[in-house]
Parts: sequence; C-alpha cells; structure tokens
Amino acid sequence: MAVDLIIKASSIITMDPDNPRAEAVAVDTSTGLISAVGSFSELQEAHSDAQVHDAGKTVLTPGLIDPHSHPALSGLSTQSPAHWIAPYVGFPTFDDVTAYFTKVNAETPAGVPVAFNGLDRILHNAPELTNTILDQYFPDRAVIVIDNSGHEVYFNTANIKLLGWEDGKPPADPVGARYGRNEDGTSNGRAYESAALLVAASKVLASLATHPLAPIAQWYKLMATNGITSTSEHTYASNQFKAYVAMAMAPDSPLRISLYHMSIEPDCADPIAIPVPDTKLKKQGIKLWADGSPWVGTIAASFPYLDNDTTKNANIPLGPGGEGMMNYNRAQLDEILDKLTPTGYQMAFHCNGDVGMDIVLDAYEHALSKHGLTGTDHRWRIEHLGACRKDQFERAARLGVCLSMSPFQFIYWGDLLDGTMFESSIGSQWQAVGDAFKSGASVTFHNDGSVSPPIPLLNWQAMVTRQTASGKVHGENQAISLEDAMKAHTVNAAFQLGRDHEIGSVTPGKLADFCELSTDPFLVDPHKLTDLVKVEGTWLSGKRIDLDAFLAQVEAMDPSEHKDLPAQAHASKKCC
Repeated sequence: MAVDLIIKASSIITMDPDNPRAEAVAVDTSTGLISAVGSFSELQEAHSDAQVHDAGKTVLTPGLIDPHSHPALSGLSTQSPAHWIAPYVGFPTFDDVTAYFTKVNAETPAGVPVAFNGLDRILHNAPELTNTILDQYFPDRAVIVIDNSGHEVYFNTANIKLLGWEDGKPPADPVGARYGRNEDGTSNGRAYESAALLVAASKVLASLATHPLAPIAQWYKLMATNGITSTSEHTYASNQFKAYVAMAMAPDSPLRISLYHMSIEPDCADPIAIPVPDTKLKKQGIKLWADGSPWVGTIAASFPYLDNDTTKNANIPLGPGGEGMMNYNRAQLDEILDKLTPTGYQMAFHCNGDVGMDIVLDAYEHALSKHGLTGTDHRWRIEHLGACRKDQFERAARLGVCLSMSPFQFIYWGDLLDGTMFESSIGSQWQAVGDAFKSGASVTFHNDGSVSPPIPLLNWQAMVTRQTASGKVHGENQAISLEDAMKAHTVNAAFQLGRDHEIGSVTPGKLADFCELSTDPFLVDPHKLTDLVKVEGTWLSGKRIDLDAFLAQVEAMDPSEHKDLPAQAHASKKCC
C-alpha cells in the first residue's frame, strides 16, 4: 500500500496484543487503510514524502464501536422537533417533566402536535400515564409520550380524536401488541409494543419533521462526538433503507452501520442490495426478542420485584414473571430459528431475565446442533443480559454465543436496582460484567440509543469502578480492568459485528478509523475518567471527520424522498 499520511500522537493505544502501544500510524488515504504502525522516526524514514499530521498531546485509539444501537429511531424520537425528557438529559423528576410539558404547550403554536420521548416510570417516579392525565397539560393539541423502554406510548384525548377512532375506541389489537382500554372499550391513552405504538403515534409523528434526515444526522453527530465510528441498527426495517443509504453517501458521514433486520418483518431473511460499499453499510444479522424491559416489569425472571412505593407508583407487577413474560414459547423459538438459521445471518436475541436466557440458550443450542453449526464461528448474540448469571455466561461461552451487555442499566438505574426494585443479592449484581469476562465469551458494551446517551467512556468508568451516576458503588466483585472495558468497545465489538477484519484495532491492513482522546485513560483515576478524558475528534478511513460539513450535506439532501420516515421508523422496537 502507498503511504501519503502519517499521524503522530503522544501515544497510540492500538488494542493489538502483538503491538499494544505505538507513536505513529501510516495511512494510505486512497484506500483508507492502515499501512504501518510504529515509531514516528521509523515511519517517516520509510515514507519521507508522506504528509504528517501531528496530533500533539492527543492519545489515539481505534474508533470506538457501539455494537447495539438504533440511530434512525434515536434521532427522530429525541432530536428537534421532538423533545427528549429522559432523566439523565435534564429531567430527573416527574415534576421536571410536567413543568416542561407546561412550557412546551405554552410555547408551541396552537394546534401543532408535539412528541416527547424518554419517560421512565421508575427513575422519574411517574405514574403510567393516561389520556386524562395528559389532558391536564395538553387540553387541545395532540400529544404522544414514548416510554424510555420503547415498549409503550402514552397519548391524550386530542390524539385519539386525531386518529379518528370511532367512539374513541381503538381498533382490534395487532398480533404481539395491544391497546389500553377503559371498561367501556374506549382508549385510555396507552398502547403497548411496536405494532400498536406505531398506529397510536402515527399522526403526530407524520406531522413533525420538515427534513426527516436532519434529526438522524444530529444523532450521528452525538455518537461521533463521543468517539464512536461504527455502530448498528438493531431494529432495522425495510422502510429505513433509503435513509441509511442516504446517510452513508454523505462524504463526511461519521458512522459505519451494521443492520440487524427485525424478525417480525416478512422479508427479514432476504439479502439486501446496497449501493454503497459494505464497509459503510451492510446487513449483518436478524434481531429477535425474548422478553421485555425491567423498567416496565416485563422481563422473564425467576425472582420478584420488591413491594414498595417505587414499584407501586410505576404499576409494575411484582411477579416473578417467569416464562409468562416471554414473547415466544420454546416451540415458537425453535420454529423461528429453523426458518432463519439457513440464511447464514447472525442471530441476536434481546433478553434481560434469567429465565429468558435459559430459554434462549436452550433454543440456540438446539438450532446450532440441528443445523450443524455447533463449534463453528457463528457469533450468535444475546443482548442486554441485565439479570443473567455466571453459569449462564459460561454456557454461552461453550456454545460460542457472544454477550452484548448494557452498562447503562447499572449506571442510571443501579441505585434503584439494588434494594428498591430487587433484593440486593440480585440488584447489586445487575450487569455482572466481571463474571461475563471470566466466562471466556466475547463481551461487548452498548448504549441502546436512545434508551441512554451513547457515551463509551462512561461505560468504561462505571464497569471499572462499579459506581453509578450518583457515585454509589454496587457489586464491586463485578468490576473489570480498563483494558477489558476498552475491548468491549473496540476489538470485541468489531468481532461481534463481523467487522474484526476491518476495524477494532490499529493494525496494518485495517481501516484507518480512530478516536482522539485528550488524555491517556490508563494514567487517570478511573473514578474521574469522564472528567479527565475527553473525546477530541474521530477519523474514518484516514480522514478526520468534519461534523459541521456532515450536517450541511444531510440538510442539502431532498427531504421529499423521506417524508414517511418519521412515522415508519417508530414501527421499530427499541430494546432497553
């Protein structure tokens, strides 16, 4: 490979075990590949004509990877003109949320619908909203409020009228979803799961975006400003195809995207012809759901919630829910996997509860054996794993099943998980990453945007220290090393996305994707990592990303081709 650029930094953390530290990296910008890694003097002597970019005190790492996200839905549901009301973005209590409701209603022109995303009944200490509750804040305009879990939406009477439901009664429940109803059959302003959520939210969402791609671009920017260069769309639907292709075609697009097609789509097993290089956009796998969300009480777990004001106010069934919270029974899982396994796509199962993981592992083991995949490099995945255990991780490792874990569940909910939602023996061990790494399985971290902000450095800090956002420590026995935490957002994440030959480490032959850090994270107090270490920029294929240029490129695209996207995208489930 030709070399026309040498990037020099104070240090390069390569994540390559054969060459863990370096001073400079040589790049062939015509191919976007790394040509050599080593000392600056050696590389400059070998490539004397190459341009030199001196990053000064910057520490270079591989571009960070969030292996489980929802960029399109996250942008459309949190960025303007939508309103993001999650507790950790400035609305810590339900009083803060309702004050913001009043403010938005006063400042929005009459008759214009509004949408909110991020209500969390546990963290906000909020009731399960109804149309009558929302009518107090929005008596005249249609409003929807999407639960932070992505499994429920709340709406007011004006929205029911906008939907044109005869006598205020919802239509028949779709398969796998339902509408909330009063005793007389009228809507109570709730809808559960994606098929019903889409219908209930459709009119408001369709009215929102003047340029549907602009809020998605803002979410791409948010991920990039936190050091991320590659991610996934873990609830891909075919109606998102044009949007993701358009984003990939922007010259300064900051993210590589791997698509996981929702199993509930009839064409989920079909290949996709994508008119951009697969290094930018590719279909990688198929996404399935075992159970629901811990924050609304729908996980398949062997243990109950605790009975207290927090769980009562959130209307959480105490359980234990067990197999009753599974979206599919075992026979249905076998049938689905029998159909999908021959496609060769990677399977990825949403699962939070321990009962759910046992059932998924049983189904995986059966399908792998039946289809001759036992012992092969299949890289099937399980996502989230909040309540899952050491013995389950060890079984996953034996099966070659990858674990993609959710530090955000611990970071933002950890104080409640430990002793308020669950007994301390369970809650303190939530996100048992120490046991996961010891199992020998491939372990990654993700933020499941927009369930939480995409901040890999915060995941590192929390999993190394076992400190929540409040600074409290829970489950110190599950703490891991910084090196393992970094693997979860670099080499391991690349492996799980099937991109380990392309990205994840600063290694010759791989794509020149980098993250610039202000300080070496190994040289700071891990309890203060996010205060002392900042992301200063990212590179893709040897080009430093200009995020302002990227936003301008997206704004210049024809919005008419994507006019239906805001309503369509919300057909996709989030995970939590």
